[in-house]
Amino acid sequence: MAPAALFTALCRVGDDRLILGHRTSEWCGHAPILEEDIALANIALDLIGQATLVLQYASAVEGAGRTEDALAYFREAVEFRNAMLCELPRGDFGVTTVRQFLHGVFSVLQWDALSRSVDPTISGIAAKALKESRYHVRHAGEWVIRLGDGTAESHARTQAAVDALWPYTGELFMQPTDEADLVAGGLTADVSLLAPAWQQQVRDVLARATLQVPGDGWMHRGGRDGRHTEHLGHLLAEMQIVARSHPGAQW
Repeated sequence: MAPAALFTALCRVGDDRLILGHRTSEWCGHAPILEEDIALANIALDLIGQATLVLQYASAVEGAGRTEDALAYFREAVEFRNAMLCELPRGDFGVTTVRQFLHGVFSVLQWDALSRSVDPTISGIAAKALKESRYHVRHAGEWVIRLGDGTAESHARTQAAVDALWPYTGELFMQPTDEADLVAGGLTADVSLLAPAWQQQVRDVLARATLQVPGDGWMHRGGRDGRHTEHLGHLLAEMQIVARSHPGAQW
């Protein structure tokens, strides 16, 4: 095992959940109905909990004395390895719902693959997270259908969200070359192999929602290697302000 490669691979998994969890938490107190306010808050907590477990293991693999909190609150944007899809602004409720669904289906497939890792820590985290992520997909998928097959306005907004977010989904399945040995050794999963199942599940729900699947085209990439949109810097400034203002403090 190459510790540096495994550390980076773990950050890619953990950073997705950390950043998406923060984005989801922005709806706390702002969701359209009380029930959804509570649901999104709980989903955000699930995602941040998953990130905590993964980054905790990443810190142990790195062996540099950085805790999971240090990895979350004291890294710069270029050190994060999340997909760009996760860092985009929350948008309206349609954008949030579509993003939760698109990434959620990927997440279920990824956790399922990681649950078969030869590393017992990775497989254990994945098995727990898989149960949560299945609920996230069911919740988001029901909303995508409800909004897409709803009023003219909800349909238009949801279709606009699909069109805007689709060019960011390709990055989810771009397998990093620096994980080749980890995949060969059974530690991590080859995400490129998850694309067909993702396409099938996503297209099925979009069809039921009377939404059009965007055509094939150019896909954004770079987040897995530390190249991000400007939105991540603004998100981190908000997320990290307390920890950076009081270094060494513990809660």
